Amino acid sequence: MKQFRSLVVLATVCVGAAALAQTPPAEEPGWAKGRPKSDAAMQMAPVPAFPIPTAADQLPTAKFKLPPGFKVQTWASGVLDARGMRQGAKGNIFVSSLFVANKVYAIAEQGNRQAKVIIDKMPLATGIEFHNGSLYVATNTKILRYDNAEDRLDNLGEPTVLYDKLPGGTDHSWKYLRIRDNKLYFAIGAPCNICDPGEYAKIYRMNLDGSGMETIASGVRNTVGFDFDPKTGDLWFTDNGRDWFSEELPNDELNHVSKPGQQHFGYPYCHQGNVPDPEFGWGKSCSDYVKPAALLGPHAGSLGMTFYRGTMFPRKYQGAMFIARHGPWNRTTKYADVSVAWPDGKGGARIEPFMTGFVENNGYLGRPVDFLVLKDGSMLVSDDHAGAIYRISYGR
Repeated sequence: MKQFRSLVVLATVCVGAAALAQTPPAEEPGWAKGRPKSDAAMQMAPVPAFPIPTAADQLPTAKFKLPPGFKVQTWASGVLDARGMRQGAKGNIFVSSLFVANKVYAIAEQGNRQAKVIIDKMPLATGIEFHNGSLYVATNTKILRYDNAEDRLDNLGEPTVLYDKLPGGTDHSWKYLRIRDNKLYFAIGAPCNICDPGEYAKIYRMNLDGSGMETIASGVRNTVGFDFDPKTGDLWFTDNGRDWFSEELPNDELNHVSKPGQQHFGYPYCHQGNVPDPEFGWGKSCSDYVKPAALLGPHAGSLGMTFYRGTMFPRKYQGAMFIARHGPWNRTTKYADVSVAWPDGKGGARIEPFMTGFVENNGYLGRPVDFLVLKDGSMLVSDDHAGAIYRISYGR
């Protein structure tokens, strides 16, 4: 009898072990593909966003440093997960969010600047644009239009669905929107850290009714910031380089589209214009792809990019590009800043730091995301890490 019980126990253990052996391992998240198995690398993961905004009196505003003559102040606080910014014709500032808040806010330019939630419980509601009275909102699956938005802030009503065939997912699926010449521009990022992206990894544009989609640029891993040169009309964009290649490679890129629909910017075959990918670069030549206009730093997390069209800043900065370097997560040494870039007239650009102080003791105090130039020429900077918006002014 005792022997029989032992056999039963042994059989049970074997069955249980077999069941465990057949249980598939947890799927590796897209951001982890290509991660080395070293102890240092295995400890790295995307920086978690704060679940609540930083209190106004604890914001890092006083620690920011800018060129002589510029000053920065807190313009709004308590804006959880503040990302993209656009301004309505009646002065309202629309602010989007990403992973944490799932909201779109409206903030009156004048008054106490309390963020009013106008869209709630909409995951990845990051891409926003304002045009002819309408607020455009893009998630990872669709692009929507809310008409007469500033007159309906208490109840935007049901939106018009312009496009509902975006591929969704979570890796690089959030959007950034611009409208120019009655065309809506957006990107579909690579669905992975590094892979064959198929029809992903491109910048597209469509008519404002959702028709007529066309490719503007290919080989674009993940752009979350682009704008048009006010002098030439050319599109410029930031692009986030692949992760886990090394701590120092590859750099993020600033790119210039000079031939819409005809240019490939390298992903996944070539990074930063001169580094073949160790997996996808075989049989490819970096010379076959468009070189970056400038390199923005390794794993810089380069996000929003805006041409300065105001007149408050000195002439040196008028027509320059402001770039939000959100900061790396898969790199031991952290950095983040607002940089400024000038087109060199030859398709390239030169870059220098503009606003620093986002990092202290190798930890983030804030992380810049996007810009908005106000009518008086001052410029707003959103910070999703601290849940705040800062205003940069000059000489007044």
